[in-house]
Amino acid sequence: MSVTRLLVLGAVKIFEPAHGYLVRRELLSWQVEEWAHVKPGSIYNALRTLTRDGLLLEEEAPIALGGTGPAARATYRLTPDGQSEFFRLEREALWQLHAAEPGWLLAGMSFWFTLTREEVLAALAARRAQLESRLASTPYLAQEITESGKPGHVVEYVHILAAHLRAELDWLDDAGARVRDGSYGFAGEDRRRIYHGLPTEGTIQV
Repeated sequence: MSVTRLLVLGAVKIFEPAHGYLVRRELLSWQVEEWAHVKPGSIYNALRTLTRDGLLLEEEAPIALGGTGPAARATYRLTPDGQSEFFRLEREALWQLHAAEPGWLLAGMSFWFTLTREEVLAALAARRAQLESRLASTPYLAQEITESGKPGHVVEYVHILAAHLRAELDWLDDAGARVRDGSYGFAGEDRRRIYHGLPTEGTIQV
């Protein structure tokens, strides 16, 4: 649910005031069903839950904004608590390693423009240190599995984990270079460089 919370809070933050149909349409265009296992119906459920928890403020909106159903007739804004929760989750997604849950990193990348360039580079450096530490431990994990009497092929889990860690290290090199070279815009910079293709229904909030 935490990745879903980050995605929904972040999508509302981009367009606020944002109606439910826009949030759903935007997130589905990012293929979140594939990499975050977020179903269309769960987006509306998350909007209701976040509103109930005081993280979103629900307001009346004209049906002309588009979509059907109650969620399409309301617009949402982040409350002060919602802003705090969004940034907490965003930083958790970028600064902490979730090796078995790739959705965390992908969701974090989706909103890293809400942070400064310097913080994103620092987060990538912290991820590198965690990845290198985890990778260094994999030979010992493989040895432990081999010596434990488990079926021999179980050790392939360690090999695929190590391959994923090495792949993310390669990506970190490339992504860090793009961030440093100015390929993307970040908080405190020209907003026109941050979000391309912004729909006319909203204006980006950073």
